[in-house]
Amino acid sequence: MSLQEAIVRIGDGRLTCEALVRDCLDRINERESQVQAWALLDPELAIRTAQQLDRTPRGGLLHGIPIGVKDVIETFDLPTAYGSPIYRDHRPIADAGCVAMARAAGAVILGKTVTAEFASSHPGNTTNPHNPAHTPGGSSSGSAAAVADFMVPLALGTQTGGSVIRPASFCGIIGFKPTFGLITRAGVKQLSDFLDTVGMFGRTVEDIAIFTAALCGRSEFVRIDEAAPPRVGLFCMDDWPPREAPTVEAVENARQLLLSRHCAMNECALPASFTALGEAHHEIEYFELARGLQHEFRCHANELTPGLSARIREGLRISGKSYEQALRLVHECRAAADHWFTDVDMLLAPSAPGEAPAGLATTGKATFNRMWTLLGLPAITLPMHRGPQGLPVGVQLIGRRHKDRRLLAHAEWMFRSATLSP
Repeated sequence: MSLQEAIVRIGDGRLTCEALVRDCLDRINERESQVQAWALLDPELAIRTAQQLDRTPRGGLLHGIPIGVKDVIETFDLPTAYGSPIYRDHRPIADAGCVAMARAAGAVILGKTVTAEFASSHPGNTTNPHNPAHTPGGSSSGSAAAVADFMVPLALGTQTGGSVIRPASFCGIIGFKPTFGLITRAGVKQLSDFLDTVGMFGRTVEDIAIFTAALCGRSEFVRIDEAAPPRVGLFCMDDWPPREAPTVEAVENARQLLLSRHCAMNECALPASFTALGEAHHEIEYFELARGLQHEFRCHANELTPGLSARIREGLRISGKSYEQALRLVHECRAAADHWFTDVDMLLAPSAPGEAPAGLATTGKATFNRMWTLLGLPAITLPMHRGPQGLPVGVQLIGRRHKDRRLLAHAEWMFRSATLSP
């Protein structure tokens, strides 16, 4: 059932919090050996929490709702290992801000979901629920897979490049990366201070909106009704990096759907300066991760993967001047991006290069995500297509900074339109 259905049933007494938690745990017991979405579970703690909520009058938006938490986000009552053996059995003394907000809204923390090492690129063992021979994406691999496999209705993730949008696309669910800073990052293991963004996974846009309202304490997100068809901007596909046929088809199908629903479609030009944003992302991410993970690099180098150690060494070679130049470019491009939304309400773009790649050695490419993360814009991916291998392919909608509620409203309008299409 959706989050909204669960909320209604718990509210009118047809469903207990304990029954919902036990149902999720049953699903995990059935499927976890194949999907491997969870880094850590404490079923007894989750059941006790649910039982306590059943004895408490319903108050918060997420009363009794089980959620997954990416294992770079700290929890006081469950270990947080950041996807690394360095921190096995590590016990933070406090919840991350987003976890504390979820608990305040009544959520049950079901467990910690698998992350790539320090939310970087080295994947865990999680598989794609649609085909275990394919990656679920990353670095929020466990959160995406758990929601897609109906183990939990909602999960928290983080995005530094494409770590929410890409796995959501590969797993066929909805992933939302809000405007940079909308959801507090306190208590999240830092990879890049300039880029890291807390995001989330769900199965309906309305569920995502309720989750957002709870996490940032803003009740206006609960209602996202939007009557008018949005004005949509679309860049010429020739401006995009290499993409596979399923992604081209997904974007074209979405364009045709929007046109059939009387949306105004505007062509947007990608300024020449934006072509350098990929390199700017690289400079900023590597410069910051090399300094943010300095303790681990100096004191636990033998427990880091060779790939992450190489990234840290490369980041240490990036000069302060190059880093500052990259930041200046991003700030200039952010100002330019604001002009796009003079004539459009949202942008339509690919979510990923194609279907989830075969194999688990990598999590796929963030080619279609890095620019929006750099610009701090809110982005959401909707499961709108299937590729020739039967795997999901999403399309990405991007909104104006700090207009997250409007983007969610337009996404709900589009998702509903797709559902009603013959």
